[in-house]
Amino acid sequence: MSLPPESQLQAAPPGAASAPGAGPVGGTSRKLWLLLLIALLLAAWGIVSRLGARAALDREARAAAIITVATVRPTLGPASDELELPGTVQAFYEAPIYARTSGYLRAWYTDIGATVKKGQLLALIETPEVDQQLRQAQADLATATANYELARTTNERWQGLLATQSVSQQDADQRAGDASAKAAARQSAAANLQRLRELSGFKRVVAPFDGVVTQRNTDIGALINAGQSSGNALFRVADTHRLRIYVAVPQAYAAGVKAGVPAQLEFSDRPGRRYEAQVVNTARALDAGSRTLQVELQIDNSAAELLPGSYAQVHLNLHPDTPLLRIPVNTVLFRSQGQQVAVIDGTRHVHLRNITQGRDFGKEIEVLSGISPQDVLVVNPPDSLDDGALVRLAPVSSVGSHGSAAAAGGARSP
Repeated sequence: MSLPPESQLQAAPPGAASAPGAGPVGGTSRKLWLLLLIALLLAAWGIVSRLGARAALDREARAAAIITVATVRPTLGPASDELELPGTVQAFYEAPIYARTSGYLRAWYTDIGATVKKGQLLALIETPEVDQQLRQAQADLATATANYELARTTNERWQGLLATQSVSQQDADQRAGDASAKAAARQSAAANLQRLRELSGFKRVVAPFDGVVTQRNTDIGALINAGQSSGNALFRVADTHRLRIYVAVPQAYAAGVKAGVPAQLEFSDRPGRRYEAQVVNTARALDAGSRTLQVELQIDNSAAELLPGSYAQVHLNLHPDTPLLRIPVNTVLFRSQGQQVAVIDGTRHVHLRNITQGRDFGKEIEVLSGISPQDVLVVNPPDSLDDGALVRLAPVSSVGSHGSAAAAGGARSP
């Protein structure tokens, strides 16, 4: 039997004993536990890193969902404001001239544009039927007068006979009654004669006041029907020495329009010129349909430069008690609830408010109600902006051309 080399023999240390599990089997077990621990640590690290990345991604998504907006504050309008409205010009007096008697037009003496005086003859109407009725009424009055005179004398005789008891009281009363009836008939005939005389006097169509003939709607030989109906006016006369201008002022400005308020008028046929006028009367009540106040202005037209029936642009100089607010048009949202603006509070949350619009100045509009001068408004609000949404304020340098940098009130991005 061959023995191992001496170098391969090792002496066991004294007292050493063979432990169970020692040797190759024990070393493998320790390695497995170490590998398992490392795997667990790697899995925990992966889970933690994934959770951290997910949380960071969620924070980034929430931050990206917060929109960045520019802001602006409302501005006050000027203390003295000019309100421009359309106006209708009318003559100081204007009347259509109708016929009061029927017949045929015999002659007319004034045409359109003619200056007439009160009582001046405009036209003459031929009335043969009225003339015959007038002559008949004169004959009827003569008959009634003769009958009355006979009845009066008869009554006087019977009253004398009654005094001597020659006739009965009944007969005397009948004669007295007949005399009274004849007197009433005479008065009726006289009244009818006077009526026909006045009707015959309407053959002369005269001007009711000093003015200008603006229309002539008849000619010689035309059939004239008495009465007042559309299209039957023979002439139209207007007094243009002074003109009335009527303006419908919206309710928002009605309180500032009073008698004595100055105004200027512009006419398209007089370019480059303004005429001074002033408010004379107001209706003191709003029209229920249009919610406007009818205002009357007057202007001197002794030079006959201006024409009644013209269209005028009326510039009213108003001094409101409280100047109205103005905002840029790109701050307004048009939704089914009406016109709204997005107002930002101190916590950068949005609140949608309904507003009432006044005048439109192009780049700006006037706001009658809904906001205050201290409110901060969103410029160009997106259609998806909801009430209560959180927003981020744009830096001052990125604010647009509407003066939002100064209007943001020193707000900064978070």
